[in-house]
Amino acid sequence: MRRYLVFASVSLALLLSSISGSAVSVAFPVIMVDLNTSLILAGWIMTGYQLVTTIVMPLAGKISEILGDKKAFIIYTLLFSIGSVLCAIAPNIYLLIGARVVQAIGGGGFMPAAAGIVSNEFPESRQRFIGLFSSIFPIGMIVGPNLGGWMVEAFGWQSIFWLNIPLGAIVLLFASILLRKDDRQKSKRKVDLVGAGLLFGTIFSLMFAITQFGNTSAGETPWIIVGISFALAIIFLFTFISWERRTDNPVVDTDLFRRRPFLAANIYNFVYGACALGIFSLVPLYAVSVYNMSTLQSGVILTPRSIGMMVASTVTSFFLVRWGYRRPIIIGTVIVIVCLFLLALQPHGFNLGGADIGVMTLLFIVVGLLGIGAGVCTPAANNACIELMPDKVATITGLRGTFRTLGSSCGIAIATVVIHNTTDAGHAFFIVFLASAILLLITLPVVLAMPASPNCEEVKQGGV
Repeated sequence: MRRYLVFASVSLALLLSSISGSAVSVAFPVIMVDLNTSLILAGWIMTGYQLVTTIVMPLAGKISEILGDKKAFIIYTLLFSIGSVLCAIAPNIYLLIGARVVQAIGGGGFMPAAAGIVSNEFPESRQRFIGLFSSIFPIGMIVGPNLGGWMVEAFGWQSIFWLNIPLGAIVLLFASILLRKDDRQKSKRKVDLVGAGLLFGTIFSLMFAITQFGNTSAGETPWIIVGISFALAIIFLFTFISWERRTDNPVVDTDLFRRRPFLAANIYNFVYGACALGIFSLVPLYAVSVYNMSTLQSGVILTPRSIGMMVASTVTSFFLVRWGYRRPIIIGTVIVIVCLFLLALQPHGFNLGGADIGVMTLLFIVVGLLGIGAGVCTPAANNACIELMPDKVATITGLRGTFRTLGSSCGIAIATVVIHNTTDAGHAFFIVFLASAILLLITLPVVLAMPASPNCEEVKQGGV
């Protein structure tokens, strides 16, 4: 019974992260106006958070090895809660972005730590319980936009960050009581801070170059700054790869990427993160800009995706061993591609047999189908390579999250540049959604390089 309560407690942390992220997406247009800032600078509220979680995720598993699962999990929760308070009291966009960085240090550790804890508690049914994490996030995506949309209109955008404090306190209480002190031999290896710094430099330089690229046409940023940023990103990247090959305890185990399944899985995770997760976080802005919806309506429009994802991911998790990995990923991704294409067309309703199908109803259907597609493919994508090295669940989960979050950050950054530099919002979102659909379609063949199922020959051979 205790281990099921442990699953519930770590799931509550993931739920907290999901509620916060989806509520911020709804509050994004209001924050931009209230703090009198540009779309590109405001985009760093989400991009900055994802940038830092990208760095934290591969470190989280190693930190747990050094400190123990319980202590590390409690530290992540405390940092997330402290960051939330700082966000709520931030008087300007720059301090808000800085506070989101603190929040992200805690939030980035939730998933790898949770996967490691649950893997130790349920070694015999690891796929099912890690897959069930995919049904936790949609619950937050239901609560976050609806509750967040109401709170933003009633109490202001700061209220969505104050909401995290009582929820964080509950997570801390449960973790303190339920998680056992880790009796395993703790690792004496140090965290690779040099590698983490080089990785941060690579991603930050790339993100800065992409976002500032959108300001060059308006003369706000000289081309030389953009060029230097891209050059720095390349220098940092090659230095990072060279360092990781030489250090004893790398942030990213480069040997993993010599194995075709790991490389294929993370190429998919990057593109899926950009086209499905990052771009979807802009749907509230899409609803407000293209359809003139209110903040509350833009939050409600996300609900069908969450319900669809929750139901589909739960069903897929229970049948994952029978269905395998490739089939759900391909089917789910195709559904997402179709929905992105439909969003690009910006439907305005139609008459069906004398019944008027309005815009809200049509968007509910499309967004709901998108959620089903995401719910079918996500549990399989989460588990696709874990069985190749079951002793490194936290590390593999961290890498998967890193590539998915990095893709999401790039997707948001590029999309905001396109929207910022296109006078017609409808045309801008047409480009963004259509390009995302095409990129996902092009990437689909890499799924064939992933393990077909938990029991396939490739898994037995260790993914070589």
